[in-house]
Amino acid sequence: MWVSRPRAGFDTETTGVHIAQDRIVTAAFITSTNGDIHRRTWLANPGIPIPQAAAAVHGISTEQAQRDGRAACEVVAEVAEAVAAHMLAGNPLVVYNATYDLSLLDAELRRYHLPSLTDRLGPSNTWPVIDPYMLDRYVDRFRRGPRKLINLAQHYQLSLDETFHDASGDVIMTLRVLDAMVERYPRLAQMSLADLHAAQRSAYEDFMAFIQRRYPSSEPRGWPIVSAA
Repeated sequence: MWVSRPRAGFDTETTGVHIAQDRIVTAAFITSTNGDIHRRTWLANPGIPIPQAAAAVHGISTEQAQRDGRAACEVVAEVAEAVAAHMLAGNPLVVYNATYDLSLLDAELRRYHLPSLTDRLGPSNTWPVIDPYMLDRYVDRFRRGPRKLINLAQHYQLSLDETFHDASGDVIMTLRVLDAMVERYPRLAQMSLADLHAAQRSAYEDFMAFIQRRYPSSEPRGWPIVSAA
């Protein structure tokens, strides 16, 4: 069962919310194997100014990133290597709102002429991704209200002792939310990663169809990665 396999949580903090143009500022990759936790974190110099609005969210200014951050191409390459190695071993990657983080990482790889995630992992319909945002929409489709990470933490009655909008803190909370979901819906633990993938993709497509009816858009979409990001 997937719940007994090593799992890794992944998150980024960035210069903004636009997948094609914004850049990674910090990233966290945290693996959990039988209770043994290993953390990797990165601080990048994104090569562009960090808007004040973004800095207010994650706390990293342009000056700090330029002073303490590593070259963005090096950071992006290392992050992608960690993500790909974990997933190629058949282990689940846990990413809250995976479409954003994985698509932005893929756009960064292409920007620096590095192998894309698809180059490294194969077609995205085979990736062992668990996205609690989409998984929550699968198990509780019609619940009203927002579904940000903090909302799910509250819904699943978790103590809010992690730092939100810090990559490491968000990863830890995402892993806790996933555990709480499995406890509430034990059938999730019995599903194969392939079945989980199909369920999340279906939840994504249903939600995007709803959004499209309300806010028609020609923007490319996809889960767990946007097509042609």
